[in-house]
Amino acid sequence: MASRGNGPKNNDLTLASSSIRADIAGFRETVTNLDQHLSTVEDHVRAITDQEEELRSLRAKLTDLEDRSRRDNVRFFGIQEQKEGFDIKAFLSLLLTDHFGIEFSPPPEFQRVHRIGSA
Repeated sequence: MASRGNGPKNNDLTLASSSIRADIAGFRETVTNLDQHLSTVEDHVRAITDQEEELRSLRAKLTDLEDRSRRDNVRFFGIQEQKEGFDIKAFLSLLLTDHFGIEFSPPPEFQRVHRIGSA
């Protein structure tokens, strides 16, 4: 009679054990998938962090270059179109000497001279 009472309990325990093993296997698979996704996310975060640092560096470089390009600029307004002729640098030297009364020795050097049309 003892063997009859243990039979259904053993079956119940075996079924419960099998169910628990299946659940554990499912959890292992879920954890493995989560680990893979976490690794991918960490790689993306590292890449984004590197790109943010490069962006900060490039912005600082751009700001520096913009500041340097504006450093020695002098702008003249109200000069009639075509009045300067073909030699803009010579025209500006004469303008500074004749109009403003500034004497230079040696004459000023201009790195770049641009004509910007009226707005």
